[in-house]
Amino acid sequence: MTEFDLVIKGGSVATTDGVTSMDIAVHGGVITALGQNLPRGLRTIEAAGKLVLPGGVDAHCHIQQLSGGGLMNADTFETATRSAAFGGTTTVISFAAQHRGDRLQDVVENYSRVAAAGAVTDYAFHLWISDPTPEALEHDLPRLIESGHRSIKIFMTYDRVRLLDEQMLDVMMVARKYGALVCAHAENHGMIKWMADRLVSRGYIEPKYHGVSHPRVCEIEAFERLIRFSQLLDQPIMLFHVSTAEGAAVIRRARGEGIKVFAETCPQYLFLTAQDLDRPGLEGAKWMCSPPPRSTADQEALWRALELGDLQVVSSDHAPYRFDSSGKLAAGPEADFKQIANGLPGLETRLPLLFDAMVSQGRSSLEKFVELTATAPAKIYGLHPRKGAIAIGADADIAIWNPDREVTLTDDGLHDNVGYNPFAGRTLRGWPETVLRRGDIIIADGKLQAAPGSGQLQLRGCAASMRPAGKLSPEFDPATNFGAQLL
Repeated sequence: MTEFDLVIKGGSVATTDGVTSMDIAVHGGVITALGQNLPRGLRTIEAAGKLVLPGGVDAHCHIQQLSGGGLMNADTFETATRSAAFGGTTTVISFAAQHRGDRLQDVVENYSRVAAAGAVTDYAFHLWISDPTPEALEHDLPRLIESGHRSIKIFMTYDRVRLLDEQMLDVMMVARKYGALVCAHAENHGMIKWMADRLVSRGYIEPKYHGVSHPRVCEIEAFERLIRFSQLLDQPIMLFHVSTAEGAAVIRRARGEGIKVFAETCPQYLFLTAQDLDRPGLEGAKWMCSPPPRSTADQEALWRALELGDLQVVSSDHAPYRFDSSGKLAAGPEADFKQIANGLPGLETRLPLLFDAMVSQGRSSLEKFVELTATAPAKIYGLHPRKGAIAIGADADIAIWNPDREVTLTDDGLHDNVGYNPFAGRTLRGWPETVLRRGDIIIADGKLQAAPGSGQLQLRGCAASMRPAGKLSPEFDPATNFGAQLL
């Protein structure tokens, strides 16, 4: 009798190290054998002519979440993770979003409950901190980090969720002590507010002025400031959604100095520009996100930064709002850009867009595609080697791609609850046709084959990326009484 539950035979298996024709055997939800001519399993998938890749890890998703402006986004955990699975992603990291007045422990319990009921992919949480009270910093946050929630999200802008500099430093010190990665939406709040107020007061209210209200220097200044906080405390940070050439250059210099800075960009900054917001009426609101898309020159700089390793991850920043009165148009048909929810859907299209550009069009390599979309995020966020890898002992999270299949994106072709696709009209070559999560087939023949709630919470250990070197900057010398008190 066979010892394998499932065998994938004859595919071209791609990892960050190369592409090899081999079979993959699965037992008990994990990969147990790799090699040529493995025996057939209780179930066998013939993958000749197909690419067999690790399931995607999307480390930046807003799911079933109340925004800082008080608007619930469009996707539940069921609809969002369903969409992710159809796009070849098998693990998502979303946010347990604390708003002011919320107890952090209660927030995590509430998000855990709704995710457990709906998710079809595996999932983890970033701890979103907007109210760093003594209780949160001294009790809830340390306890949650040690229980396996090893990443924290902070905002440097938005009135209702942003932290002041001193509060950011407080959060970073807790992260340093207990072993968590601090992720940040880094833009200068004062510049944005000043610009937006002046634009609206002068009648410049259309969606295209959203981009003008986020000057590129506001990203550069915030990056520089947070990087120096990281240097001061020797605390690893992740800079979310890099949008500018100058921002990527700041990160390159900091990493060259040995500062522990990681960074991501997103498809909207690689494939869209500010011109996408310049449409009649409120139509451009569909493309509003923060930071906004920039220019073709910025796109090229970001692609270069990904290839050089200055940016390590491409995430979706899936932030879904319908284009109706429940979402983008909640403030009515005369809304100014300040009143329109920021965010785009992207869970399902992230991998196909990148595969088409990097592999089908030859911009990069299949190995780099695997690195940016699966292996690197799994390593940085403490999910590796269970996730993001095709290796013995890893979870059997696998996407089988047809590299020749062409798909034209449409507004009604996704599996989320948004109702439009910001990348509609593009024809992509390469598509994930069969998707496995822990050895179970969850997508096949264009259909979902997983029940809501079958995804599992992924608690994480302290990855190497989250560990400081153990020495603070001279300003905080632990040999002094002052430094000892801070520690």
